[in-house]
Amino acid sequence: MRPTGRDVAPYLLAAIMPNQISMASMAMAACAGAGFWLAGLADAGLRAALLLAAALFCQHRLLCKLFDGMVAIEGGKQAPDGPFWNEFPDRIADILILVGAGYGAGVPALGWAAAGLAVLTAYTRELGRACGLPADFSGPMAKQHRMAVITAAAVLSPLEPLWRGHNEVLVFALWLIATGAAVTTLRRAATMVRALRALSGAQRAAVATRH
Repeated sequence: MRPTGRDVAPYLLAAIMPNQISMASMAMAACAGAGFWLAGLADAGLRAALLLAAALFCQHRLLCKLFDGMVAIEGGKQAPDGPFWNEFPDRIADILILVGAGYGAGVPALGWAAAGLAVLTAYTRELGRACGLPADFSGPMAKQHRMAVITAAAVLSPLEPLWRGHNEVLVFALWLIATGAAVTTLRRAATMVRALRALSGAQRAAVATRH
């Protein structure tokens, strides 16, 4: 017998695996990216609807990342391949959303640049972890900041006809994300280098044996 009513939530918690939620985050990002891209081809009314839908899917992407951790920890469902699904979908999601926004705004190169730099922030963090350092989630353009900026741009872009503008908000947001991601990468890299230089000889030897 299938559960109903207040039994549904525990049933879903038992039935859904955290890796499935991580996979769903990529689907949400694909919808957001498609919304941005199609908005660049649409008329005013439809463009506004597509941009708002893109903003909504950006937030759904973040909710998926929140829930996968909750299900994994509270549901006791940590899987051997969990670390992969915890990181890989985030990189795909960044690319789908930012590249989609770039094509929608008519600046595909800027979209790819923002996406590449966003991935580089995560690479730098994981490189630090591989060297035995704590994960560095510092900004100014960590994942949640990038999603906040692009979501705000999607919500504000439909207002551009008020000043006879078109795509300026998205272009500014992509420049902000690209620049902020570059600063974030340099900041994390500098922190990592300082921390590695501060290690004792024995600690450095232990790190070296991992590579």
